[in-house]
Amino acid sequence: MKKIDKVENLRFGEERALYGARDLLVVGCRFEGEEDGESALKEGRRITVRDSYFALRYPFWHDTALTVKNCEMTETCRAPFWYDRNVTLDGCKMHGVKAFRECRGVDVRKSDVVSPEFGWRSRGITLSDTTLSGEYAFLFARGIVAHNLTFSGKYSFQYVVDAEIADSTLDTKDAFWHTKNVTVRDSVIRGEYLGWYSENLTLIRCKIIGTQPLCYCRNLTLVDCETEGCDFSFEYSSVTATVRGDVLSIKNPLSGRIVCDSAGEIILKDTVYPCDCEIVVGGERRDHL
Repeated sequence: MKKIDKVENLRFGEERALYGARDLLVVGCRFEGEEDGESALKEGRRITVRDSYFALRYPFWHDTALTVKNCEMTETCRAPFWYDRNVTLDGCKMHGVKAFRECRGVDVRKSDVVSPEFGWRSRGITLSDTTLSGEYAFLFARGIVAHNLTFSGKYSFQYVVDAEIADSTLDTKDAFWHTKNVTVRDSVIRGEYLGWYSENLTLIRCKIIGTQPLCYCRNLTLVDCETEGCDFSFEYSSVTATVRGDVLSIKNPLSGRIVCDSAGEIILKDTVYPCDCEIVVGGERRDHL
């Protein structure tokens, strides 16, 4: 394959059809067929794939310097990207499970992704102008940067370290559990039990929707956020927060300072830890029975 610099408008169905390719351009090809071959472009280097169709398993494993543009990967294209380095996915439709496992340097742009277990144990993931759906997305990932991401799926961003998310909509549950050094700006976060057990989680000008958010957090920061339906908030968290508008209820925050315009209920009882957080509601201090 080293002498081939371009393949165009061909069908590949066999096992390892373009294995070990170097400096290759693939255009308008279809990876499908009754041969049911796997690992079509495994162990490639400096490969660009455009306007192609993938219906077979494991096409891009152990690749380096890979660009995939305007391609479709179907549900039968399972686990398409594993152990890759420096990958760009641009304008693609990818609906196969377990995309991007143990990868380094991933840039996803203007794509439609449906992939349970997306991004596990990967490092350096950038997402922009992308729609992503999947349970347990980004588990144990590090170094995430997302802008204009529309995300849906339970149990997202768990055990993530170092992430920056902006101008995004996250429809999720049990998100950001056990995370460290995560900042979310100008975004909507909808779902139950947000951010439990996190460390250095910062939410700036976000709208937070859902029950029992932000409990057992360490060094939690909220800046000019809004909440909706957020009851039993901040339980046993060390927190510095300014909330614009109402908080449905605040329960036994551990330490720090919470400032909000109004609160439906302040619950300061039945605590198993010593709690000494200053709570200011509408300019009035309320951190006492």
